[in-house]
Amino acid sequence: MAGILVWFWNERFWLPHNVTWADLKSTEESTFPQAEDLYLAIPLAFCIFCIRLLFERFIAKPCALALKIQASGPQKAQYNAILEKVFTSITKHPDEKRLDGLSKQLDWDVRNIQRWFRQRRNQEKPSTLTRFCESMWKFTFNLYIFTYGVRYLKKTPWLWNTRQCWYNYPYQQLTPDLHYYYVVELSFYWSLMFSQFTDIKRKDFGIMFLHHLGTISLITFSYVNNMVRVGTLVMGLHDMADVLLEAAKMANYSKCQKLCDLLFALFALVFLIARLGVFPLWILNTTLFESWEIVGPYPSWWVFNLLLLLLQSLHLFWSYLIIKIACKAICKCKIGKWNPLHVSKDDRSDIESSSDEDDSVSWTKHSQNPSSNGTSSNGMNGYLMGAAVSEEH
Repeated sequence: MAGILVWFWNERFWLPHNVTWADLKSTEESTFPQAEDLYLAIPLAFCIFCIRLLFERFIAKPCALALKIQASGPQKAQYNAILEKVFTSITKHPDEKRLDGLSKQLDWDVRNIQRWFRQRRNQEKPSTLTRFCESMWKFTFNLYIFTYGVRYLKKTPWLWNTRQCWYNYPYQQLTPDLHYYYVVELSFYWSLMFSQFTDIKRKDFGIMFLHHLGTISLITFSYVNNMVRVGTLVMGLHDMADVLLEAAKMANYSKCQKLCDLLFALFALVFLIARLGVFPLWILNTTLFESWEIVGPYPSWWVFNLLLLLLQSLHLFWSYLIIKIACKAICKCKIGKWNPLHVSKDDRSDIESSSDEDDSVSWTKHSQNPSSNGTSSNGMNGYLMGAAVSEEH
């Protein structure tokens, strides 16, 4: 184990040439980031998760009920022992052959069996109240940490001149404000990593898990080798759009149509400008080119930039989905009032259509209702659940 630790913390990997861990040891006169500081993030992530539970129960839930958001979930399927056994033990999406067999066994119409399985799948989905509480928590935390980041960064020289991120690197002092900013952000993403397995399950579960893992790796990497200055720029830039996204979701759940449309449009604009414009031209430019010129490359520098490029590839993927969602909404708005049941598929919907109306149109087991609660909506509201960015960066 000692040999593995020595190999893992090899100075030639983590630090620039002619720099050792001893050079970056904190003293009474100077403070540098220490890897052991990040151990605090795990218990703090648990504390954040507990705060979230209390927040959702005593703050978010009363707010949701005041907005008359329904606490009930989707319509429950009528209990049937045979279908329940198939659902729990065999498959949640029976094929045509199995549907025909069940139809003969129960003397039910195939469409009724399809409807039962849709309702049973939706029965496991969380209610609109649960979704609102989750979004309100993320909105509140993201607003807090973004506000803190802006107040901190506006006093730093590297916000206005990114070359300051690399002058005198890696001998740059770690201030208490910067340490707090880093540890709280890292703890929040650890809490998201853990809670992802209990939160609302969406189609992009794997993508979001990869996003959280990449974000944690980036924060950890930049802290250990003291790239914290550029790290604060990355965190501040990403928190900006997350606030608008969660606010738009809350408006959607509250059925505030015009507010939802406005917030989603602002979110899409901020996201595309920040992730496709500012991030590559400002962040990647300084980490790839300015740092090469001032400091020079070394092994962990390559890894750090590869992680940033991976993050940019996720930005491209999510931007494609956002543009796709916006184009669909614009096309529907041109027609006027529209029924989301006429849309064959949503990009990230959590609830399948369970109304009887969808039996009048062609239905497949993959068709889904863009509206989160099975009701029709206008504009971008019905598509908001397809936004493939969350939380959150």
